Amino acid sequence: MSTESFLGPDAPLPIADMSLRRRPRRLKSRLCKHEGFTSQLLDDKHDFIVYVPPAFDDDPNRFFPVLFLHDGQNLFDPETSFIKGNYWKVGETADAMIVSGEIEPLVIVGIYNAGAERINEYTPVEDKRLGGGNADAYGQMVVEELRPFIARQYRTLAGAENCGMGGSSLGGLVTIYLGMRYPEVFGKLAILSPSVWWRDRVILGFVDKLRQKTGQKIWLDIGTKEGKRALPDARALKRLLVKKGWRLGNDLEYREIEGGEHNENAWAQRVGPLLKFLFPRRG
Repeated sequence: MSTESFLGPDAPLPIADMSLRRRPRRLKSRLCKHEGFTSQLLDDKHDFIVYVPPAFDDDPNRFFPVLFLHDGQNLFDPETSFIKGNYWKVGETADAMIVSGEIEPLVIVGIYNAGAERINEYTPVEDKRLGGGNADAYGQMVVEELRPFIARQYRTLAGAENCGMGGSSLGGLVTIYLGMRYPEVFGKLAILSPSVWWRDRVILGFVDKLRQKTGQKIWLDIGTKEGKRALPDARALKRLLVKKGWRLGNDLEYREIEGGEHNENAWAQRVGPLLKFLFPRRG
């Protein structure tokens, strides 16, 4: 595995010189891209990019919450996004909210999708026409291989209450699915514009089969201009979560964005609110 940034994949994190601690490193120098992460569970290698907060160097004994996001190439860099120039601006938004004291400083991991294998890895069951259905193996990779690697390298806190997962579209679908499979790992879920439609809304059946409500905090949203099926599907998912015991305005935040479309620019507008809901400043 290779890396392009200030760290080697297995190198200890640097401690900033005391004279520099009052001047946090610029955003670009706090983004570390790891290339070719090899899994024993998946044939494909994955790139991922890691954001660390401005205060990361201040205290080498401090540990941070962590958020894993799918479709990592769309999050931090306008040059790697699906449509060049249209990206989530996650780094800029997180920086601003941390500095203003609105959210906890956190580590954010953007897992690049595997290109042609994206549909396969982001869907829980196979569709006869579209294929897919390998989300279980993808989830195992994230939980059993990537999560421990990030914990070792980036001083992240243990416990589901300190670990989130999120994504949009099929990334939102796989977030619901893996979140319900691993509630002991992911205590916070960011579900943006989820592809509930997959395989005749099979995800609703998975949620409905939950024996009991988990302790997870969930952000769920949808834009009103994402197609005829999107809004009714999101509402159906919201109703089901409420039926299972989630409380709107408490551990479930549901938003319908007037005029919101199904693209990176639309999702960029939701990064700040979802971070504030899932990772609010403590005390």
